[in-house]
Amino acid sequence: LLQSINRIMAEENTAKSITVRDVKAEEFIAAYAEVLKNNDKFVVPKWADLVKTGVHKELAPYDPDWYFVRAAAIVRKVYLRQGTGVGALKKRFGGNYRRGAAPERHQDAAGGLIRSILITLDDLKITEKTEKGGRRISRIGQQALDLVAGQVARGEV
Repeated sequence: LLQSINRIMAEENTAKSITVRDVKAEEFIAAYAEVLKNNDKFVVPKWADLVKTGVHKELAPYDPDWYFVRAAAIVRKVYLRQGTGVGALKKRFGGNYRRGAAPERHQDAAGGLIRSILITLDDLKITEKTEKGGRRISRIGQQALDLVAGQVARGEV
């Protein structure tokens, strides 16, 4: 991953001026999910096809690539707000818990799922832990994410 990023960065110096903030969220998440899917080192856990994304969901995701999409969305959230932890991401990816006739309440997303994605991203050197306990994007990760954002902005992906 690192060698391919460095090779592409050497070929395209224009990608440095475009960041993740400059492209639409949906387009970036779809493009980066495809990058993660094609990366052999990003391994989906065996239990991923058996779980829901939170208690508030009735069914597991239909999309077979949902794990990559969720990982790309988590990377984007950490990029936009450095120092974000598992608790903040649980709130962000949570939703309304339907309780029948009673009013709905907010329910956080599954923390184990988010934690496993962050651990995998730490192993790939995309994110790293901060001193205060959250996560931030590493230098290598920022280069990779800005490269994908540049490709999205130019319409290559």
